[in-house]
Parts: sequence; C-alpha cells; structure tokens
Amino acid sequence: MEIKVVSVNISEKKGTVKVPVGEITIDEKGVQGDAHAGNWHRQVSLLGTESIRKFENQAGKTFRYGEFAENITTEGIVLYETKPLDRFIIGDAILEVTQIGKKCHGDGCAIYREVGNCVMPKEGIFCRVIKPGKIRETDRIEYLPRVFKVKVITLSDRASAGEYEDRSGPRVVQLIDEYFTSLGWKSEIEGVIIPDDTNLLRKRMVDALNSDIVITTGGTGIGPRDFTVDVIKPMLEKEIPGIMEIIRVKYGSEKPNALVSRGVAGVIGSTLVYTLPGSVKAVEEYLSEITKTIRHSIFMLNGLDLH
Repeated sequence: MEIKVVSVNISEKKGTVKVPVGEITIDEKGVQGDAHAGNWHRQVSLLGTESIRKFENQAGKTFRYGEFAENITTEGIVLYETKPLDRFIIGDAILEVTQIGKKCHGDGCAIYREVGNCVMPKEGIFCRVIKPGKIRETDRIEYLPRVFKVKVITLSDRASAGEYEDRSGPRVVQLIDEYFTSLGWKSEIEGVIIPDDTNLLRKRMVDALNSDIVITTGGTGIGPRDFTVDVIKPMLEKEIPGIMEIIRVKYGSEKPNALVSRGVAGVIGSTLVYTLPGSVKAVEEYLSEITKTIRHSIFMLNGLDLH
C-alpha cells in the first residue's frame, strides 16, 4: 500500500488542537508557525489514520485531522512500529524518528477529558528535521528504516594464513545479528580476518569508521604479538571504561586469567569500538555485557536521550 500524507496541521498555541492547512514549510526547527517547533528532538509530530480509526471505534465518535495535535496525518504505515533513527522522505523534506509515543497529559488533554483516553501518547511518533522543505496533502512518503553497519575484524596470523578456521569472528557476527534482530533493527555486518600487523589494523580501523560499530577479536593480552589495544586506544576520542571494567571484574573473579585482558571500549567520531579477546567463550562473555549498552549508546551518539 502506498504511504502518503492525508493532512498537514498547525496550531499557533500549545494546548490547542491543530488545524489542517494544506501545506506546511519545514525548517531546521520544525513546522513554521507551529507552537511545538524549536531546538529539541520533538520538532514534528505524526499520527497515522490507522491509529485514528482504531481509536474512533473504541471511543464511539469521529475526530478531525489535527485534533490529536499531530502535524502530519499519514496513511499506509503503522507509525508506532517504526524505530528511532528511521527516516521519512516527504516532499522536499527529510525527517528522522526520535521518539515513539509520549507522556499523556491526562486532564490537560481535551480528548482525554472527553473520552478518558487518547491515542497520541501511545501511537503518535515524533521526528526531527534532517532536511527542510515543503510538505503537502497527498504527498507520497518514502520510509527508510535505519540500517546499522557493523565491522568485525579478527586479528590472527594463523587464521589469516589459512592454518586454522577463525571461530571468534563468525561468533561475533552471529551474536550481533541476533541482537539487532531482537530489537527489530536492520543491520549489515561484515567480517574480515587480518594478520597481526599494526599498520594494517590501523588502516582497517580508519576504513571502518563509516560503520556504526567496530568490534575486533584477538590481540588484547600481554603477549609479544598482542598490540590491538595499543593501536586502537590512542585512536579513541572518548573511552568507555565501565564496560570492560565490569567484564573483567565479573569474569576475573571466577577465572583470574581473564584479568590479564586489556580490552577497551570507546568512541571514534560516531563509531562505537570494542576490542575483544580471540576465544569464542570470551566473545560470548564480553558480548553478553556489551549488548546491554549498545542501544543506549547509539541513541546517545545520535543526540537522543531515550531511556
């Protein structure tokens, strides 16, 4: 089914319903002339006719477009099933999803006072402006789910020479794929094996910085060929020490040898970086803790303070 705009709506004052206007202009703060525009993450609000019709059946009455305070009323997509950081191309504008639903105003909402409920807090979504432009009634909407790019780099002289099969890299790929799938997020994950070469690792890291996440395996110990941390740590713009600290404490208390790992986590630009030991078991242990923080870390890097 085609995804399209069925109404565009504005209210000049907060706390009032929005009125259909036929066309709106989107600038860097949101909808021009709308009371909710500003330098924040909820610049443009959207609500689907699918949600409105369902709510009308429950409430036993009909509602006008804009009455739920949505700037854009859509048709053809279940908006609340989208994810933060997904994007919409509408007319000349590009919008990025920043929040699904919101806190209900309760008695401060006219619809809530009338029927004792409201659909906007549950099924409305909010966006910020990526590209300004004009949006009109009947404009087609192109929906672009965010695809997260992950690069997995295995460091091993023997595996790169084909002397034995790399098992830690493929296990990282599998676990990360399962993680993104569990969140309903799309991902592209690429694995590569390189020898223990400092210059090659540095080059691979630079090449991988268009990714959302880079994960290395191998070279985190104190052996003569363990230099992964020595190459990557100086590249980090912000280190995230707590992740590796809790991993070393948790598993080091059971197996003291785990305390010898020098793995680090941090950020280069907008890329999350994690250095893992080269064993499959260590990969499983490390990622069981790291994946608890990835979603929040991605949101923070993209300026979204969502909990």
